[in-house]
Amino acid sequence: MDLKSFSVNLSEVTIEEKRKEIKKYFLQTFELDEKLFELLKDEKNIYEQPNKLRHPLIFYFGHTATFFINKLVLANILDKRVNKEFESIFAIGVDEMSWDDLDGNHYSWPSLEEVKAYRNTVKEIVCDLIDNIEFTLPVNWESPMWIIMMGIEHENIHIETSSVLLRELGIEFLTDKEIFPYVDTAKKEYPKNELLTVKAGEVVLEKDRNCPDYYGWDNEFSFHKAHIKEFEASKYLVSNGEYLEFVKDGGYENSNFFSEEGKDWLMFTKAKHPRFWVKNEDEYLLREINRELPLPLNYPVDVNYYEAEAFCKYKSQKLGYEVRLPSEDEYYRLYDQTDAFNKDANIGFKQFNQCSVDKYEFDGFYDVKGNVWQWTLTPTYPFDDFETHPVYDDFTTPTFDDKHMLFKGGAFISLGNETLREARYAFRKHFFQHAGFRYVKSNNEYKTKLNDNVYETDELISQYCEFHYGKENFGVKNFCVNSVELLEPYIKDIDTDKALDLGCSVGRSTFELAKTFDEVMGIDFSANFINVGVKLKKYDSLTYKEKVEGEIFKDNKVSLKDFGYEDIKDKVQFMQGDACNLKDIYNGYDLIFCSNLIDRLYSPQKFLEDIPSRLNDNGILVLLSPYTWLEDYTPKQNWLGGYIKDNKEVRTIDTLKEKLSGFELVGEHDVPFVIKETARKHQYTISNMTVWKKKA
Repeated sequence: MDLKSFSVNLSEVTIEEKRKEIKKYFLQTFELDEKLFELLKDEKNIYEQPNKLRHPLIFYFGHTATFFINKLVLANILDKRVNKEFESIFAIGVDEMSWDDLDGNHYSWPSLEEVKAYRNTVKEIVCDLIDNIEFTLPVNWESPMWIIMMGIEHENIHIETSSVLLRELGIEFLTDKEIFPYVDTAKKEYPKNELLTVKAGEVVLEKDRNCPDYYGWDNEFSFHKAHIKEFEASKYLVSNGEYLEFVKDGGYENSNFFSEEGKDWLMFTKAKHPRFWVKNEDEYLLREINRELPLPLNYPVDVNYYEAEAFCKYKSQKLGYEVRLPSEDEYYRLYDQTDAFNKDANIGFKQFNQCSVDKYEFDGFYDVKGNVWQWTLTPTYPFDDFETHPVYDDFTTPTFDDKHMLFKGGAFISLGNETLREARYAFRKHFFQHAGFRYVKSNNEYKTKLNDNVYETDELISQYCEFHYGKENFGVKNFCVNSVELLEPYIKDIDTDKALDLGCSVGRSTFELAKTFDEVMGIDFSANFINVGVKLKKYDSLTYKEKVEGEIFKDNKVSLKDFGYEDIKDKVQFMQGDACNLKDIYNGYDLIFCSNLIDRLYSPQKFLEDIPSRLNDNGILVLLSPYTWLEDYTPKQNWLGGYIKDNKEVRTIDTLKEKLSGFELVGEHDVPFVIKETARKHQYTISNMTVWKKKA
């Protein structure tokens, strides 16, 4: 297939040539994603759910298009939506994070024709932006064209993810047509594996946000360096034939080969062989994406992390010395020694399936990149000076949990950023993603658990942890506690079944509301913020770094026990969401609490138009804000106040009274708060709290 395997170089040639190159890259990816779904035998099969931990296929068909619109709106590149409903229901739901809503009963999925029409509209919008948007070279984090590249590379990821879901779908739902070319190199024999030397050397990763050669995700930037001692690595990826030895020797029946987590997975799934092997009487078949064939013993085995880890323990027993999965740094050392970037490989849709493990040589090794992803024993973690991109702050941060393991090298279907050396993708240990492995014999140090403590090091997150959970400063009461306590007279006569804390940040007010309400949903746009609440619910405590002076920090600990939240934490739930485009399922609330939110929204008018429908009659809407309108957050034309129009001052409170005509203003308070920036620098602010009762 004539596809661009690598991502677009972001610094070369002219602006107009770059427009043409990016447009061609966008159309390739957008159309390839759609073509993949042509493998379904019947259009109605797009509503099947191949994996219960993921959405039905229709979600992924819509998701990649809505991603473009949601990110372009957030970046203030687009000022209006295409389809509010689609851009809500197709927004989130890839990995089973606690803020993913995978309950299909919550959704009435649109027709395939409607989603196709939506995709066509999005394609026209993006093409027009590529043709006309102003940008300079190099394209970097600050460039509007970076958001376009973000959408393209995001869709590349989903082409691969959707192909795995199709592979997990019952084959009776798929056509047997060869829409994409398969290439058969299957054999009933397999090459004998052996260990070869990888020389000692330095591993360096350095990617500049201001001048990158290629698009990169947040976890790839900044600087990382490691010295790797000489070690040995397997010449080939572990083949089906080599892995079959493990299966025949009762590997799946011997729990000693599996970690404690692996044993739990094994007990739950009752697995007896790899997921894509099909037992057919006395032989195995291999399920490829839309066909089955007799198990090619010379193809790489496709397994999850638990299975790869177990095989290494089995192989160690057979060899008489320890072999294990490589670390991320050991993989980089192998990559650099073999000059893998410049070698040919089974990658980038060259074919629609795996190939023999001895087809593509890399200076004595084989398949250093391509064919299948390669599991490492390194959990995903941030490099020094890690930063999230403000338009996609939840790409990596939810995976800093020791449950997501990095894999390297890309697979036969990988495109764009996925094919680059610097790419750092991670999946949960029980997931399948066209991933196999090689093993190493090594004395290099490594860590398999990087987060022994539930620990927040991000300076902004830590500052908000201190603001929410820290001690009082200068006699000013805790803002979250004070705000909720001020509500007592207004909620004593209303139902207290459900409350929504919208813009919940790191969650203190969410827990406080649970003292009164039976169910409290905390929603924030930032996955970084809600992850604090999620961790507190799960672990009961969390440590964060409080800035003292310059580069000096001290550790502070938050404990639910200290605040009396232990018995109410089960009443609280945290979800990620956009206050200007909430999912329809968030409704029927007796109270909606919005703290310091409206002056940080990109479209506060849309928020005010929508929020009444979420609230029960006689329910209470609470708005707190210091009204610090800034164009960094809200385009000036969307400000609710703080400007002059027709020689008259427009104040936010007056606009609120106008927009909330279906409410009665029943209370107003000034609520001061202090944000501690350092030991000797504090920010004092007064938030205006207005309490509105919805008219029946």
